[in-house]
Formats: sequence, C-alpha cells, structure tokens
Amino acid sequence: MPVFIDVFSGCGGLSLGLIKAGWQGLFAVEKSPMAFETFNHNFLDPGEVGGFQWPDWLPPEAMDVEILLRDYRVQLARLKGTVHLLAGGPPCQGFSLAGRRKTADQRNQLFQSYLELVGFLQPMFLVIENVAGFANDFHRTEKGLKGKKISGDLYNAHKALVTSLDKLDYECYTKFTLMAKDYGVPQLRPRYINVAVHRDYLLTNPLEYLENHARKALLQNYGLDTEQPISVADAISDLLMAHGTITVPFPRSQSFKMGLYGHIESHYQQVMRTKLGGDLFQQGDNVDSHRFPNHREKTLWRFQDILDRHEKGRQLRREQIREYNLNKHRIAPIAPDKPCNTLTSLPDDLIHYQEPRVPTVREYARLQSFPDYFAIKSEYTTGSYRRKYKIPRYTQVANAVPPFLAQAIGMTFLDHLQAVGVGLVSAAGSV
Repeated sequence: MPVFIDVFSGCGGLSLGLIKAGWQGLFAVEKSPMAFETFNHNFLDPGEVGGFQWPDWLPPEAMDVEILLRDYRVQLARLKGTVHLLAGGPPCQGFSLAGRRKTADQRNQLFQSYLELVGFLQPMFLVIENVAGFANDFHRTEKGLKGKKISGDLYNAHKALVTSLDKLDYECYTKFTLMAKDYGVPQLRPRYINVAVHRDYLLTNPLEYLENHARKALLQNYGLDTEQPISVADAISDLLMAHGTITVPFPRSQSFKMGLYGHIESHYQQVMRTKLGGDLFQQGDNVDSHRFPNHREKTLWRFQDILDRHEKGRQLRREQIREYNLNKHRIAPIAPDKPCNTLTSLPDDLIHYQEPRVPTVREYARLQSFPDYFAIKSEYTTGSYRRKYKIPRYTQVANAVPPFLAQAIGMTFLDHLQAVGVGLVSAAGSV
C-alpha cells in the first residue's frame, strides 16, 4: 500500500480523502492542539477511522513542523525513498484575497518547511492545496510598525514554490482555480492545487487525469451525478432545527440545543450518514457537533429580515450591512438550490437558508464533504485575540481540504503509480 505524510494536516480532511482512496498514512504534522485533538480522535484512537501506522520515534501530539525538522532529522533522513507522497496545505490566511495580505506573516513562509521535508524524503509525488490568492503577486511588506504602508518588491508564493521544486528535480503541474463543487463538494471553494512529480517518475500531466477521469470515478463510486453539483439543501436539509433538538449543558457554559436527524432527503445525505460499518445514522439520533447557537432576539429578527428581504446566495452590499448595524465585512444568506458560498472561519458570515441562524459545525462539515462519523473535537468557537492562537471546531472544518477532493487526488496518484509499474491497488479508490 502506498504511504503518505500529511504536513499542516489540520483536523484531517486531506488525510481522510487519501485514506479512502487507498493510501496508508505514516504520520501527520499539525501545530494546533485543538485541531490535533480532532485528528487524533479520528485517525489514532482505536475503533475510529484509523489509516495511520504512526512510527514509535514520533510522539502522537501537536507539533510545529520546525520542531519536527529540528529534533528528528536523523529519523526523517532514514525515511528517504519509503514515502510515496508528501501532502500539505500550509496555512492560507496570509495569501487569502479576503484577508490582509502580508508576506511578513510567518504563515506565508511555512511552505519553505514543506520544501525542506522534500529534501529529506524525496517522495515520488507532492501536493500542495491553498487559496487561489496563493498565486497572486503582492508586496513583501505592506505595513510598518506604525501602520504605514511600506513599498517593497512584489512577491509570488507560487513562483517561489515552483522555482524551488525545479531545483529539487520535480516537475510541477498547477491548477490555479480548481472548483471543489466539481468533485461532489456542496460548496464553490475555488482552490489552488499544485501537484509535483519527481522527474524519475514522469508520465502525463496528473491534473488531466484528476479532472477527466478521477473526478467522474469518484462521483460514480458514490452514486452522485457527474454533471449536476450538490446543492446546499441536498447537503443539509435533514439537519434543520425543526427536526428536533435536545438540551445539553456544556462545561463552564450555558446549555445549548443539539440537533437530531430528520428524514434522509437526498442521496448525498445518505452517503454522509453512512457509518464506517455500513449502517446509517437514523432519524432521531443525535448528530455530532450539531450545536445550535443561542442567538439573541434582536439577532433572530435581523437574520429573519435578511432572509425575507435579500437575495439568497449573494453577499449584502456594504450599505446594506450598515443598515443592520453590523460590524462585519461580509454576510450572505445561503441559497438552498446551489452550492454554498466558500466557508470562512467566522460562522456568522453566512445565514442558514431557511432558519434565522448561522450554520452549525456539522452543517459546515457536510458542506465540506466530511462524513457524519468523522467527529469534530475541542471548543466550538473562540473570540477576540484568541482567534490568532486557537483553532476551534468551525475553523478546523473551514480550513480543511474537502475529503471528496482529497480522495480524487489520491485516486489520481494511485493511477500514476500503476502506470509507472509500481503495481499498487486500483485507482478507483474505496468508498
């Protein structure tokens, strides 16, 4: 079975997709203890998803990639030639077109650590997923200590990455705007995808196989339409608050209502509700991470008014946001009949298409193609300055690589391995 390492793994969306495609995980690197709590529960705890053969020399805990490179250089060097795929999605906030683009941000340099791992491992394949803004030019320093703009040379992370990989003897293939909705994900989510193949194993462009073959094979395996994208209602209509709730007290917090399953109303919902053993989560069962927010009456009125007066699926204009006295850059009511706007780490950027509330974590997970058996752990949200240091459930899910997309990528690499004569498992993947 082919082996991968997942760097900047987050809660494990990329790992989940690769495992479902037929890959074996060796280990993953994730700095956030909150995100690693979710990863550990699903992949390392007995009886859960599994799929990793974690080495004895590496503690299964949250770890910065720089610490991995500092403290385990000897062990990493011994892995040379044994890892087929090095995967990673470096933190993307510094590159996002919606955020503050500052190359002084340390997050913008983390892919350099990824490249250092490449030098140790020299795997056949590499894959880097990021926001579309990863390939855009911007100034190296945008703000000084006093907030003044400072001119500087233009910087392009994509060009720097490709140049570095070329020196390491890798051929890069890039899709600058790959749409997750084309891979069964009920979300637009335009992404940057760079796959690199070591020149000793070059064949055809793997992205052509991804788009023309793996995509359709994935959707057909799940019984999904290969042409019609999954809509929001098809994804989450069985998770309405109207289907029932139970009240659950949370430690150091007030009580919240947790949602119950309604009827299955689409094939996508059936896929999402299928447990690892093949049984289904039934109507009336508790839903993991499906905690409804305790909105104030004024907030409920405001959300309902937005649903009643404004076009679903379109962000409110700035002057419309000001009418509601909202201190926000963006907010949009979700459209039920098409894929969702791209998820952000702030759940109140979106309003549910039918109920006056923000989406739940489980609804976020559905819109990212996480199956319901994949449990999300740690705090639900954090506020104020803590957002810089903590990765709560909403952020974990929003930052993840959609598992369906990751599975199609894994299928693509398996096909490539077969074509070069490695003789591994079928590229059709496992559902």
